[in-house]
Amino acid sequence: MNPLHDPAPPCAAPDPHPRKPAYALPPLACDSHAHVCGPAGLYPYSPGRIYTPPDALHAAYRHMLDTLGVERCVLVQPSVYGSDNRAMLDALALDPLRQRGVAVIEPDIADAELERMHAAGVRGVRCNIVDVKEGKGKLPLDMLNALAAKVKPLGWHIEFLMHVDEFPELDRLLDGFPVDVVFGHLGYLNRGQAVDSAGFRALLRLLGAGRAWVKLTGPYRISAQAMPHADLVPYARALLEAAPARLVWGSDWPHVMVKGDMPNDGALADLLCDWVPDASARRRVLVDNPARLYDF
Repeated sequence: MNPLHDPAPPCAAPDPHPRKPAYALPPLACDSHAHVCGPAGLYPYSPGRIYTPPDALHAAYRHMLDTLGVERCVLVQPSVYGSDNRAMLDALALDPLRQRGVAVIEPDIADAELERMHAAGVRGVRCNIVDVKEGKGKLPLDMLNALAAKVKPLGWHIEFLMHVDEFPELDRLLDGFPVDVVFGHLGYLNRGQAVDSAGFRALLRLLGAGRAWVKLTGPYRISAQAMPHADLVPYARALLEAAPARLVWGSDWPHVMVKGDMPNDGALADLLCDWVPDASARRRVLVDNPARLYDF
């Protein structure tokens, strides 16, 4: 099939030669957003996926983390597996003290299964309304409220992959939501959105109210400029000003569906210096905040 017409086109592989960051990361630094994929023969992908990743295995990921000087990590269930969390859970079992997970679950999941996932290191549930064929751009609040009530006794959160600029009343929509919420990719703004856009302001209000967290991840997904993505500095600084205790950083490895050049993970780590120039604030983002959010 022509890749241009393939409903699940293949993705490029991550850079196999990560370089060290220009600055030393603090002890117990955490990569709060990454995926493991494959082996495809062992963990089959969902037929409803919109892309096909290369094998991105745990050993290669840990090599990248070791090169960067990152000790802890959070593995997030990628959309290509749907609610089949086996690849992520098996990877968590390889290093349970230094790893946590965010799963995708069905609304009717049994409490015993949730408890098993919690024991394995899962601390959150993911809701992706971007990389999907059905339900794209729609927030299923009734279902999410039910899920949140189900995971609240475990202290879990719900993580959203969504374009916050498409929800100008985001804080009102999530008013009274039962658990903390986490947003990936600085809110995953569509390119060209202003820092004072209604959806981003709503996200800042959620942060300021202590009801949300944001991941400083995936700059290449939202920036209109090449590395070092200077146009994102105002967004990162606005988030930092709103809630410095509610931000975490992540690599977004293995960088699936990258439209431009494949980033080097060392260069991505360097961006945090541009976004958060104060060393003590960076330690909070890299160590203290993820320790609280993910229960390290």
